[in-house]
Amino acid sequence: MRQLLAAVVLAAAACATGRAETAAPAAPPLKVCMLSGSAEYNSDASLAEFKTFLEGRYNVACTLLFAKDSSDSIPSIEAVDSADLLVVFMRRIKLKADDLAHVRKHCAAGKPVVGIRTASHAFQNWLEFDKAVLGGNYSGHYGNGPTCEVKFAEKAKAHPILAGVEPFTSRYSLYRNTGAAADIDLLATGAIPGHTEPLAWTRVHNGGRVFYTSLGGPDDFRNEPFRRLLANAIFWTAGRNAEPRASAPKP
Repeated sequence: MRQLLAAVVLAAAACATGRAETAAPAAPPLKVCMLSGSAEYNSDASLAEFKTFLEGRYNVACTLLFAKDSSDSIPSIEAVDSADLLVVFMRRIKLKADDLAHVRKHCAAGKPVVGIRTASHAFQNWLEFDKAVLGGNYSGHYGNGPTCEVKFAEKAKAHPILAGVEPFTSRYSLYRNTGAAADIDLLATGAIPGHTEPLAWTRVHNGGRVFYTSLGGPDDFRNEPFRRLLANAIFWTAGRNAEPRASAPKP
């Protein structure tokens, strides 16, 4: 009887060991490369804080690269080549051809792209990025002052990017994007008295997912619903679930 019991225990241990050995390995971190160069909206500080937010809560590894208004290059721009996803928050930076080639290559390959606010006019020598990649039609903006109310498109309320995102407002000027590409999937509009404009959407470019929002002022990044929207967009655009870190703090 003792021999039989020992055999059962050994068999159970062997099965458990086998299950442990064949368990699926943890997914590698999502590699996100962020390009910052929008001094008007303090993108350096906002993206640095958002990087900390993402890496503290999710299985993400972010590389944050900085461009200055007077510069035509971005140090370590080669990091774009190995990124799973590219985040662009720049404003009218005229990159030299070799640096811009890394961004063009990423987009041409159909790799995921997330554009924030001034990304619609990120590259002064590639303004077509707005229409060709993001699907926008940036035509300036309304004046400062009116509070912008973010309204979710009725047909998009069940979209994963809007999951857990509560209605919110923004104090920054509303961008004019009427006439955006016909193939965008509108997620949200921005409304001020007398005007409503497309505010956030997705589309597919060369087979890859793209997300853009004209939000992105410093106070937007301090707003929990906006951070949630942007985090959701990053994982959806990358085609990955939002995998939390084991030690991540509760939201």
